[in-house]
Amino acid sequence: MASFNKLKDVLVLAFDWILYSAGATDTCKVTVTQPGFQEADYSMQTIFLSCTFSASGCSSSPPQVLWFRFLTNKHEDLCTPECKKQEKFKVHLLSEKNVSLQINNLTVDDNAVYICGISFSSSHSPHAKQTGDGTVLRKTEKQQSNGKFIFMIIALSLMLLYNTAVIFFVLYKKINSGRKIFHAVAQELQKQKYAERCRQPDDLEDDNVYQNR
Repeated sequence: MASFNKLKDVLVLAFDWILYSAGATDTCKVTVTQPGFQEADYSMQTIFLSCTFSASGCSSSPPQVLWFRFLTNKHEDLCTPECKKQEKFKVHLLSEKNVSLQINNLTVDDNAVYICGISFSSSHSPHAKQTGDGTVLRKTEKQQSNGKFIFMIIALSLMLLYNTAVIFFVLYKKINSGRKIFHAVAQELQKQKYAERCRQPDDLEDDNVYQNR
């Protein structure tokens, strides 16, 4: 029984050595944090995306900083770790725990999700290489100038005044025409009444003459 326990201990030590050689006992662990959203004004030409990380049980050598981005229909490897477009992208190591990605000549085509990755390549731990949740970058488009907006308001106001004037003119013509018709009818009635009054004395005279006869 004692010999079996000794053999078991030897096997455990051998197994631990194999795991250690393979890096399974490596305790390096990395955590990456990024801001979820960052907005850039349309006038901005350069922007810096921040990335913070913490490392425990890892080597003291600086890690590799990787940057990727996800567009609408594709993804791009920006810096892995060298930046492919150095005039466009540049990585900055701000401190032992903070890095940033500089983006130059910023346009609305750069709107995407930017992923920061930290890798301790000397470590075999599966936690030695981690990425953040990504930062959504949005650059706003240039809005219409106030001059165009004011011009649109003036044009709409003039159109409204024109329509109001046309409607008022049409109504005025109808009302004026109605007044003329009413005045003509009144004059005609007045003439008829005057003619009847002028005929009444002649009728009375004819009746008196007939009675005397």
